[in-house]
Amino acid sequence: MKFTIPIAPVTKKNSMQVSVRGGKPNVRQSKPYLQYESDCLKLITGQYKLNISYPVNIKATYFMATQRRVDLNNLHSALHDILVKACVLEDDNCKIVVSTDGSRVFYDKEHPRTEIEITNANI
Repeated sequence: MKFTIPIAPVTKKNSMQVSVRGGKPNVRQSKPYLQYESDCLKLITGQYKLNISYPVNIKATYFMATQRRVDLNNLHSALHDILVKACVLEDDNCKIVVSTDGSRVFYDKEHPRTEIEITNANI
């Protein structure tokens, strides 16, 4: 299965906000990340909602809008969580997402996006 999310990728880990509630610190996702997640969920349509529960490789090619350094693992973390929320994957544990071979990060100021290819890893 192949599809593209045509918006600039956002990491989850670097987009945290700390607030104080009842005198205790509360860590939550930032508004930009929550907006990114919401936008992604709207773009991942029914044909991709397979709730995959078998071992797969997720090759993600991230095209960033800036040339700033970005952590590939943080991009994967955000993408995999979104794929679970969108019901593409049943879970993102190591028995389902067994590899991310071929994933890369590139720069494309004009067309930031994430190109995703999910293949069966049982082969």
